[in-house]
Amino acid sequence: MAYVLLVEDDQRLSELIVSYLSQQGFEVKHLSNGDTLLSHVKQTKPDIVLLDVMLPGENGFTLCRQIRPFYNGPLLFMTAKGDDFDQVLGLEIGADDYIVKPVEPRVLLARINALLRRARHLSSPSLPVQKLVFGQLVIDKNARCALLKGRNVQLTSHEFDMLWKLAENASTLVERSVLYDELIGREYDGLDRSADVRISRLRKKLEDNPLHPYRIKTIWGKGFFFVAEAWDE
Repeated sequence: MAYVLLVEDDQRLSELIVSYLSQQGFEVKHLSNGDTLLSHVKQTKPDIVLLDVMLPGENGFTLCRQIRPFYNGPLLFMTAKGDDFDQVLGLEIGADDYIVKPVEPRVLLARINALLRRARHLSSPSLPVQKLVFGQLVIDKNARCALLKGRNVQLTSHEFDMLWKLAENASTLVERSVLYDELIGREYDGLDRSADVRISRLRKKLEDNPLHPYRIKTIWGKGFFFVAEAWDE
């Protein structure tokens, strides 16, 4: 039984989500604000966090920043705002997905299940030990960590997945459609910027040049290219 932590101040919507997910076999804890979110996450270690953006007190973006240092599980933002600014900001600060209210329960369930499937698969103890080394970059799939110049790179679960996918296909174009199908869990519609945001965050953390990237390149209209020879500096 997966444990879902829902943080939502709309009582009617919360009751709907709690009732629907409970019927689907989930254990759901509801918080009407973020005052106790940090302690709940630390104590109960939820399988997934559903976090409203507009909350009384600290907003969802601030709360996401606060829990990400110690929580690397799936985090799904729910918000009534659907513009690109909110989407990009949410992904940049560590969200794994984003859904716009009013929420269709079946769509929400599909998003939750997709995130949980990837999280469980990637944390399976049966995964073989795998390590990729490119100059001063070491990526360990079994430990799910990356070292650059001997220092640990703080990556979210989905940032690591993105890095591993690109690195295991080093010096080969990885098409956008592949990243969306395998890592984000939906088809690329030509407008979704989730992959671009995650690539941008990876570049910052991996000391790539954001204006003229030379380690992870964007091939416009096609996908992304991990440069195997660019990690010797």
